[in-house]
Amino acid sequence: MSLLFSPLQIKDTTFKNRTVVSPMCMYSCVDGYANDFHLVHLGSRAVGGFGLIIQEATAVSPEGRISYGDMGLWNDEQIRKPKEIVDFVHAQHALIGIQLAHAGRKASHELPKEGAKKIKPTDKNGWQTVSASALPFRDTEPAPLALDASGIDKIKNDYKAATIRAKIAGYDIVEIHAAHGYLFHQFYSPLANKRTDKYGGSFENRIRLLLEVTEIVRNEWPEKKPLFVRISATDWIEGGWNVDDSVKLAMALKKIGVDLIDVSSGGNVPKANIPSEPGYQAGFAAQIKKEANILTGAVGQITNAEQAEQLLKKEKADLILFGRESLRDPYLPLHAAQELNVDVDWPLQYERAKI
Repeated sequence: MSLLFSPLQIKDTTFKNRTVVSPMCMYSCVDGYANDFHLVHLGSRAVGGFGLIIQEATAVSPEGRISYGDMGLWNDEQIRKPKEIVDFVHAQHALIGIQLAHAGRKASHELPKEGAKKIKPTDKNGWQTVSASALPFRDTEPAPLALDASGIDKIKNDYKAATIRAKIAGYDIVEIHAAHGYLFHQFYSPLANKRTDKYGGSFENRIRLLLEVTEIVRNEWPEKKPLFVRISATDWIEGGWNVDDSVKLAMALKKIGVDLIDVSSGGNVPKANIPSEPGYQAGFAAQIKKEANILTGAVGQITNAEQAEQLLKKEKADLILFGRESLRDPYLPLHAAQELNVDVDWPLQYERAKI
């Protein structure tokens, strides 16, 4: 039996298989609103057999966007198109999640096609960024504002409101984005957090904001629906956040109701020495799964069915997230099933192409 195509039960949610579309920004929104591109993009992966599709980083506030083309969920009108997408994905017998995000100091960028450059607050399409401390990601960039008490309260309220909207839209899973050098990573990593209040200094203080927001989200999100958190397992630099820290964080998140840790890495400093090889982050997922006793997702240069199958057989993860490979092949699960000699249902409309 193939583990990649075996079901997984988390609370009242059944994943038909272990294949997941990793959340990836599409830079195709205007004022945060999803459109038909997102319906076709996400919907085609549901038709293609993925068990779960996680929607791109969706900002909880305008200033939380990475770029002005990012998706948002900061007002009620932004629910309409996502609900249409959710309904279509469900009609294809797939699950859909939303990744709620705030970019912190890594916000306010041009679109990739325009070079993805940092935009100054005073320039067109730019805005003032915020972070744990007034430290820019790069020395050449404008410094963010260090969040004060009212700013931190706004972050909490924004996540609460976005979670309520996600519930109304009908998503199956919420994932909190706390990786890749974005706001929560800026708080928990000592490389970006130089605060001296209750949100800085010790490990317990640096993870405090993420835990507080996670509790708020968990309280608003239906109890029987899964809650994921994506983290960067390491900063890949001496003196930074590391995998042992991640194990402790995962334990703390599990205590407040998180069901799965989506394990990525890096993104907090521009000069980190990150290796480039197949499955290079899977070992972190395995360590967190074993030592924190929590479900994990593996992501990062996972490109074929046998590789994914072996990660599951070796108990390195419980879900396999495909990023770039799912962009290359929207029907990856159908092809993976053929590779593993597993008989899965194809969409009725496409059955004539099944080998």
